Amino acid sequence: MGIGGDPSRRRSGIRRWLAELWADAWRWALFAIAVIGAVYFVLERGLANGAITAIVIGVLMIAAVITWSMPIATMLMATPAIFVVERIGLGGGDLTVSDAALATGFGVAVLLGHHEHTPPMRAMLRLNLVYQFSTVFTVIINPFQQNLIEWVHAWLLISGALILGWAIGRAGKAPIAMRLILIVGAVIAAGTLLTAGMNFARGDLGPVYPAWPWPMHKNFAGGALAFVAFAAWLNPDWMRVPKRWARITFGLCVVALLLTQSRQAIIGFIVVMLIYVLRQGGAKHWVLAFLLALPGVVLLVQSVVEQIESQDKYNSVYQRLNWLQEVYHLWLDQPLVGHGLRYWYVHPTANFQPPQAELEVIASAGVVGLVGFTIMWVGFIVVLWRVDPRFGMLALGSVLARIVQAQFDLFWVSAQVSIPFLIAGICLGAQAFEAAQAPRESEPAAFTRVRKIKSKTLGGTWNSATIS
Repeated sequence: MGIGGDPSRRRSGIRRWLAELWADAWRWALFAIAVIGAVYFVLERGLANGAITAIVIGVLMIAAVITWSMPIATMLMATPAIFVVERIGLGGGDLTVSDAALATGFGVAVLLGHHEHTPPMRAMLRLNLVYQFSTVFTVIINPFQQNLIEWVHAWLLISGALILGWAIGRAGKAPIAMRLILIVGAVIAAGTLLTAGMNFARGDLGPVYPAWPWPMHKNFAGGALAFVAFAAWLNPDWMRVPKRWARITFGLCVVALLLTQSRQAIIGFIVVMLIYVLRQGGAKHWVLAFLLALPGVVLLVQSVVEQIESQDKYNSVYQRLNWLQEVYHLWLDQPLVGHGLRYWYVHPTANFQPPQAELEVIASAGVVGLVGFTIMWVGFIVVLWRVDPRFGMLALGSVLARIVQAQFDLFWVSAQVSIPFLIAGICLGAQAFEAAQAPRESEPAAFTRVRKIKSKTLGGTWNSATIS
């Protein structure tokens, strides 16, 4: 046969190799298009944040290629990207990386994800629809572009994040997604510590605005750190995160949270910690919760007292009081349906976003919108409280922390809304995935009776009074 072997077999191998090469050609072409597009946007168009825009385009292209063979890829890649609040300079719009990642992941989840939702998931989506319906009146009566865009955007931030998280959890990838979230939280914490070190070297002991890995406002960084710290502290067994790494992440995030001096994030974190303790019982955890809450309480009280004593009418305390008065008088002009979502973009005098959740809703959507908002949030808490605490406690704590934070600051702020609902969706999807793996269990998957749950991070057993 000679050294070269059977010619027919060799030709057959060459044909197979060419076929495989041709099958992958479209992928390489797609990568080439992505590179060309990135160069065009960065060099030719000179967009603001051009580097961020190029990176986002490249990542989306890579995710699109991988998704062809691994449908979950885009959704998993969107998970850490939701924490990035940098703006994308496309079409003159005000789009964040977080919004773009959420929209992309949501689109893939709708097309390729599981759609058979459990009762808690259906209830969450329906409650969000109640709010959306209550705000449609202000969209109709106040016809301006930002009003309609925000109406869709608000739905995406809650229902879109829930559906994306659900698809990830239901596909059995909840542990990967939650590890990615913990990693992002640790990176933000490291950036906060690094920025704080540079500030302290200059003698600046004020609130820390992280400059790395991307510039962040202290309130966003604080809120994100609070969500991640709570997840690391709870660390349910289905996350499959080693206890040691969860504790390290928790410690980093708590220290960084205190350095941001984000009062609303600290308050939200303290509240969900106390709720956790109330549900689990055990004296040693009361001591732990008190010790963890004490630095935050002292910092909050000291900060507020200093601002009041300063008599500075431009500090955050006095400024918020003035804003509250202005928004109240603005609401009196349109009490029933409000002035429209994002009215501060077009209103001639009221050009600021109200720094409190219910105040923003009543000024934007009136009493009708506030009723829908209240029904939605009370419903969220009731639904998640009834979910098996092994999955539901993390979901409840994340969502509850957000509404507590928003009692003292802006509510409808991109990633700060989508992150907790993404986590809640992951939890509900993970519960459904586990139930699907053991369909013969006699106990219902969605709502369960009182049981003892073990937290891997704290190593303690706790009771949860849920309703069957």
